[in-house]
Amino acid sequence: TARGWKIEKEQQFSLSFQDADWDATVVDNLDNDGNPNQWFSLRFDLTVGDKKIPLAPIVESALANLSDARKLPTHFVVAIGDHRYIKLPSERLRPIFDTLTELFNRAELRDNGDFRISKYDAGALNDLLRQDVVIQGGKRLQQLAGQLNDFTRIDEVPVPAGLQAELRPYQRAGLNWLQFLRHYQFNGILADDMGLGKTVQALAHILFEKNANRLNRPVLVVAPTSLVGNWRSETKRFTPSLATLVWHGAQRHELYDQICSNDVIITTYPLLARDMEKLCVIDFEMVILDEAQVVKNSTTKLAKAARRLNAPHKLCLTGTPLENNLGELWSLFDFLMPGFLGNLKDFNRNYRKPVEKDGDLERQAKLAKRVQPFLLRRLKNDVAKDLPAKTIITQKVVFDEAQAELYESIRISMDDKVRRVIAAQGLARSHITILDALLKLRQVCCDPRLLKLSHGNRNNRSAKLQRLMEMLPEQLAEGRRVLLFSQFTSMLSLIEGELDQHNIAYTKLTGQTTDREAAIARFRNGDVNLFLISLKAGGVGLNLTEADTVIIYDPWWNPAAEAQAIDRAHRIGQDKPIFVYKLVAENTVEEKMIDMQDRKRALAAGVIDANASLSGNPVIDSEMLRGLFDPSRGDGF
Repeated sequence: TARGWKIEKEQQFSLSFQDADWDATVVDNLDNDGNPNQWFSLRFDLTVGDKKIPLAPIVESALANLSDARKLPTHFVVAIGDHRYIKLPSERLRPIFDTLTELFNRAELRDNGDFRISKYDAGALNDLLRQDVVIQGGKRLQQLAGQLNDFTRIDEVPVPAGLQAELRPYQRAGLNWLQFLRHYQFNGILADDMGLGKTVQALAHILFEKNANRLNRPVLVVAPTSLVGNWRSETKRFTPSLATLVWHGAQRHELYDQICSNDVIITTYPLLARDMEKLCVIDFEMVILDEAQVVKNSTTKLAKAARRLNAPHKLCLTGTPLENNLGELWSLFDFLMPGFLGNLKDFNRNYRKPVEKDGDLERQAKLAKRVQPFLLRRLKNDVAKDLPAKTIITQKVVFDEAQAELYESIRISMDDKVRRVIAAQGLARSHITILDALLKLRQVCCDPRLLKLSHGNRNNRSAKLQRLMEMLPEQLAEGRRVLLFSQFTSMLSLIEGELDQHNIAYTKLTGQTTDREAAIARFRNGDVNLFLISLKAGGVGLNLTEADTVIIYDPWWNPAAEAQAIDRAHRIGQDKPIFVYKLVAENTVEEKMIDMQDRKRALAAGVIDANASLSGNPVIDSEMLRGLFDPSRGDGF
């Protein structure tokens, strides 16, 4: 009309376009105590005149076909009947696009336009509030949403009477968090750094429940066999009022009728799998998996057995909730809260592939944000300011000519074999061949005698073992107390031979050690100052603050495993600076493994810590695997 146009509308022309506003309504599904149950209802309504129209069914098809908010059209034009249409400007929808699409992926959209949403997704309400969406109702649920996103708002609880320990401030916060999860019927992972006292926090939580008269059924603690003694002694030491039964040994079945009359039942992972039919019919109050990374592979018999245990409250204790890939994190949460991360197929599509293969930082951040309320992790550097310094020293070892030639011959042979197998079978079906080839290269780096090959056995010289035997006498003469780790028990045997020749006293712990406690006592009591330990036997559960030096003889794929070993000494109670020596064969696959460790470390940090910097690099791809067999010639070759 400003330009002189005259617009006339025929009476029979009924087509109309209208603007609309929207708001959200939450309907709490409260239990008898006024707390949210497992599900709540959320609906978005358009207000058109004096009518409210559900928004979700209108935009459902459009959102289902879009994966990027930047690709939204300028307007959504949707029919609401009687030749009427609504124009929804995308700039208003775009801020809540991600929240809506997440809800469409996980929530049930009912015929009336309500989303039936899991309580696990209560945090999504905060996302909507931050985008200035008006939310009506659900005040109790909105309060829970705020607590899930800000643990400083979690109520403090008193230290339970009868606890024979003084909890540090971060351990008090851990108890608060555990009680918060129990109160709202959540489960979670206490993922504190090694040595920060996860056991005492769990025991304080159990004792709190007993004092509150909520421990009407026993708590089942499942731990590695090597930690049964530790759990038994620490339960007796910190919580003597808890009646404890150890389900272990050949005579254990005679104690079956006593299980339900005790507060805490301690058993092992091997026995969990073996005695599952007996244990799965018991209603436990709580199940605690210690060193829960043991069930990181969801397809194993052990992981399946853990998921069959009956308990309303579940807790995972592990300093390494993610070691190699995101599937491990999914497995832990599938035990804790089935469905929280979707099924495995959807999880792989929505998170694992985008993060691990494509380096998708946005998807990684979303996963971190989702698990953050249910995964509590504190690092020693953050909470144990009084802990002595830890100095890590990488000692590069250079091969002599004979060992270099042997390494190169094995590398060429393995490179050719791996390429042929990948060409014939593809990368996914070639992992066994790849790992076998890498094992042989790592064995050459440690000591040629580890290779069970006639041509390899002709050269018995190991530059790394020679360097070790230069270091050890000097360190022991200085009064250092040393933990020496290797992943190869056969390597420890070779080291033993050298120690015997040099009259150096030591103690050893491997999977074949029959008297574990005696081996540990020899070192702790000061009878010897050198402790040889295999990864399998001593990577967890040891408190060896008597040591001040750690030697990692061979680097491991998994940086968390190395950290576990180092933290046998660098933990609460240590009053001496710790020196860590990592022996790395120069210009070999061991150097390349360090880069892979960094990538795995970045992956774990990016998901476990939502504030961590993200690299965006794929964790492991085909090019990287092939690169492990590329020549790395330097001055030592």
